[in-house]
Amino acid sequence: MIPAAPDTRPDGDPAVGTARATRRGWLVYSAAALVVLLVGAAIGMLITLSVAGSDAAPTAESVDVGFAQDMRTHHLQAITMAGLARDRSTDPEVVRLAFDIETTQLDQSGQMSGWLTTWNQPNLLPPGEKHMRWMSGTTAHSHMAMTADGVDRMPGMATSEELARLRSLSGRDLDVYFLQLMLRHHEGGQDMAGYAADHAQLGYVRNLAEKIKTAQGAESTLLTGMITARGASPLPS
Repeated sequence: MIPAAPDTRPDGDPAVGTARATRRGWLVYSAAALVVLLVGAAIGMLITLSVAGSDAAPTAESVDVGFAQDMRTHHLQAITMAGLARDRSTDPEVVRLAFDIETTQLDQSGQMSGWLTTWNQPNLLPPGEKHMRWMSGTTAHSHMAMTADGVDRMPGMATSEELARLRSLSGRDLDVYFLQLMLRHHEGGQDMAGYAADHAQLGYVRNLAEKIKTAQGAESTLLTGMITARGASPLPS
């Protein structure tokens, strides 16, 4: 019998073991995140189809479609930021919050995707079109009075430079900056959620908008406390 070749892989190297565990963890979480997104989409489609006989599908210019497209865009950035913090923070409280935000907004993003699919509308606003035109003319909310022209960047959205800075940080600096960006992000989405809760055509759209407004309002209070506890202050609105 020919003896087996010796195993020369550096399995005993702790760094190698850690890297493999990290890759496995990332793959498992990525698969779980995809499941959450798909389940959310399936729920959104089922809800939409279940009431299709009693409610006409909203048009492209409606509050319902505009809210779903814009809030999905808003959520997807929050999911990106939360994923960075969940992967890289060493603060258990920050990791838990980032995980909760990421999974909740993945599910909600999936639901809105399901709605838009059954309404035969794009899942995101077409390139070049401005956001929040569906709120045109309102002065009912605290942060802005929208015009029919809309905006290029929604309130609370981080810039590409801010996201690059978040990716470059580690330790306490990462934790604080993530919390600051997420607080501003949550606060920026309140006007959209509140307006859709009041003005959307469909009951299930109003319900989710109200749920987002309430939950993110509560999380904003939590985020403010976490920032203060770490000796920092919120970013300007």
